Amino acid sequence: MLIGAHVSQSGGLATAVERGRELDARAIQIFNQSPRMWRPTAYDEDDFAQFRAARERTRIGAVLIHAVYLLNCATEDAEMRRKTLASLVQSLRVGAGIAAAGVVLHPGSAKGAATRAAIERAGKVIAAALAETEGCELHLEDTAGAGGTLGRSFAELGALIEAAGGDPRLGICLDSCHLLASGYEVRTPDGLDDALRQCEREVGLARLRSLHLNDSLAPLGSNRDRHAPPGAGEFGERGLAVFLSEPRFDELPCVLETGHADGRVDAADVALATALRRRGRAARRRRASPRAAGR
Repeated sequence: MLIGAHVSQSGGLATAVERGRELDARAIQIFNQSPRMWRPTAYDEDDFAQFRAARERTRIGAVLIHAVYLLNCATEDAEMRRKTLASLVQSLRVGAGIAAAGVVLHPGSAKGAATRAAIERAGKVIAAALAETEGCELHLEDTAGAGGTLGRSFAELGALIEAAGGDPRLGICLDSCHLLASGYEVRTPDGLDDALRQCEREVGLARLRSLHLNDSLAPLGSNRDRHAPPGAGEFGERGLAVFLSEPRFDELPCVLETGHADGRVDAADVALATALRRRGRAARRRRASPRAAGR
């Protein structure tokens, strides 16, 4: 597992790599532009080359781009749909330029409309963005389930992928906080195993491409997206150790988005997540040992 953090790209793309190195991150996630503005940042090939060169001097094994929060692929408004498509295409092009593992996208919101129709609209925008780009994957992130947000279940994620045409570049990003809030008990080995069985059935584990690690301020099934620093929420260190040690997550980038430094992830948060993964793996080995099985 490549454990790392969301970092700022302020000052230029390559500065994000240095910030990741300072955290001893094995993966980083960035916004390719201001998360609350439509105007894209005008990166060029020199920016991409500097980013790639800077990354080669680090242990960073994966980079994710998070699409901006303004996007709504499911919107009924034609102008919003046009702006969403343009922004998503730009994110995918930057992702290809910096050799990112994928662009993480909140699929959108039905905003009171019928869910099935909203999924179909979102699928068309996603398919169009993929058709206009090449090389970079698109990871649909699960949601906590508040309001009309799409992706609150594995069934909805599977339906979104189907509506988008099932392109092989389409994957999913699972957020620990969102899973818990949407009703999946992923703090225990058995509960996490059950959730991943549902993922396999509805989406396919081959499409599981990235992870967000966030503790949750809100309880199981609350449908509230309230991140907490690692160990400071409903998961606690024990629950996060279970999540981090899941063998089917072993090769994935896993990005912390909320930390103890006034919400910002610092090196101590990354180190804690790494230690919790070791702790969880040791616990799994103990449970699997013949002596433990015989008790």
